[in-house]
Amino acid sequence: MINLKEFFSNQSPLKNLLPGFQHRAEQEQMAEAITNALKSSKILVVEAGTGTGKTFAYLIPALTSGQKTIISTGTKSLQDQLYHRDLPLVGKALGRPVATALLKGRENYLCPKRLDQLTNLSDSLKNDLNEVHKWRHRTISGDKAELIEVSENSPIWALVTSNKENCLGKKCPKCFAAKARKKAQEADLVVVNHHLLLSDLAMKESGFLDFLPSVDAFIIDEAHQIPDLAIQFFGISLGSRELEKIVEEARVMTLPYSQSKLNKIIDNLQTSVNELRLYAPRNEGRYELEEVLSEIRESIQKLKNNLHDLQSAIAKLSDASVDLEKLYERLINLRDRLETLVCDDLFDGLRWLEVHPRSLRLHLTPLDVSEKLSKLIGNSFKSWIFTSATLAISDDFSHFITRMGLNGVEKLSFPSPFPLHENGLIFLPKNMPQPSDRNHTSVMLSEISPLLDSTSGGFFYLFTSHKALNNAKKWFKSNKKSLGGRELLSQGDTPRDELLRRFRESGNAVLLGTSSFWEGVDVRGQALTIVAIDKLPFISPSDPLMIARLEFIKRQGGNGFMEHQLPLAALSLKQGAGRLLRDFKDYGVIVLCDPRITTKGYGKIFLDCLSPMPHTSDFNDVSNFLASKK
Repeated sequence: MINLKEFFSNQSPLKNLLPGFQHRAEQEQMAEAITNALKSSKILVVEAGTGTGKTFAYLIPALTSGQKTIISTGTKSLQDQLYHRDLPLVGKALGRPVATALLKGRENYLCPKRLDQLTNLSDSLKNDLNEVHKWRHRTISGDKAELIEVSENSPIWALVTSNKENCLGKKCPKCFAAKARKKAQEADLVVVNHHLLLSDLAMKESGFLDFLPSVDAFIIDEAHQIPDLAIQFFGISLGSRELEKIVEEARVMTLPYSQSKLNKIIDNLQTSVNELRLYAPRNEGRYELEEVLSEIRESIQKLKNNLHDLQSAIAKLSDASVDLEKLYERLINLRDRLETLVCDDLFDGLRWLEVHPRSLRLHLTPLDVSEKLSKLIGNSFKSWIFTSATLAISDDFSHFITRMGLNGVEKLSFPSPFPLHENGLIFLPKNMPQPSDRNHTSVMLSEISPLLDSTSGGFFYLFTSHKALNNAKKWFKSNKKSLGGRELLSQGDTPRDELLRRFRESGNAVLLGTSSFWEGVDVRGQALTIVAIDKLPFISPSDPLMIARLEFIKRQGGNGFMEHQLPLAALSLKQGAGRLLRDFKDYGVIVLCDPRITTKGYGKIFLDCLSPMPHTSDFNDVSNFLASKK
């Protein structure tokens, strides 16, 4: 059995493999706690501050426990990083072979059968198709993440990958997804992502066979994402892209039959999808379905009728091939979901419409999933480890625990080992207008952009909305002198990874970001010395998902603002502020441009989340602090 105290000491084998490795008491203690939880099949919730080294703190116990373990991460990119970078490094440090596997959803793997069936592609996709054909003969895993020559957003992927509705599974001897699953069944440790994990749990809850292998323990990293994701997976949804995809597949699969009547039915379905998008609200956002149903009711009825017509037509051909049989089953599923989504029967949840620039999606969302999660986790009789840097507010885990249905579980909090009180400072600028003020963004930028003269490092503006980000972009274009010759980088101009690469390499650029940039941005050293947050990240009370949660809390006799809106915003602020200090030698300033921090009673809760950083409202204090670190 490995001695964790020795392994995480300054004489650790990791020292020769990991530049900058040093003993961290928090990491060692976390690893001990996880080891004990795995031994006793317990549920453990661990908040690990930035710099704790939580990845290795759970990998070492998992790999030395002798138990088959699933590790779930927040995104596929983190999943790849864990599998391709962290696990091999830990394997070397342990000095022993480790049987591991990487498992993603079917849509991430090349489907050779669908690739062979492709014909009559548009010219715009031919280059990508050629790259896929060349890659097909050299890939072992079939994981599309390997093929960097083709964008992950290329339309070609939808045509050469499969999903649970059209995958033939064992009937297809060349299936990469089936090979990945077989490898996962044989491995001691399997790395998945939250979407795959929750999809599997939702299948279990519905009584269907699971996709993931049977294991002894689950370790959930970035666990703060689970409650909101679970609500989506335990609900029902149907999107326009899903419908457009089945139209394209129907065209391809029925080409050999070339029936004019059948082609007309397929055209009618495409037209009804177009009409639904046409009559839906134009502005991007979320809408309660009841508010917009009168505008789209006729389009939905046409869609139902056209789905029925295509279903009937395919039924006559379904015996001709396994693919057509699968298509028929999917059409039944789509029509059933659409019926449920617009049915007037009582359902303890919320129906809502999500509108994007080029697509829309209908949702039926449950008000609460804590009871379902509690049963699935509690009745599994396995170890469950939940960890993240943002699970608690001043050591209070109640918000996360309640939403997950985790009663009576062990909870631990390890603060960041970084010297936050010495290397970090919170600046609360005076004269900030209220967040609702239409001039808030321009006033904010006028007031704090002079800080650029106080640092030679990078400056990250983090916004709570795309509208504010776009206003900031316009402001900087009109006030180029304020940049002092620095490069201005803005989310949306280039892919996220490329944007962050340029920000790191520049060393003193100005970066504008929102939404996904609140998490997963890891920029160390001088390249990031100031993070400015425009407003406290409260989700709009008119957001349908927020409405659903607040309605549930109200029914329970609780206070929706204090029990959900406030803690959710506080944890989001903690995530955003966590972008600043990423290493022991990092230093910098967090600028909070929302006057509610000092004018509202709840403002202290937000400051407590950033403890032990001191705060000031004096511009000179900030300039002196930054000057002292040069």
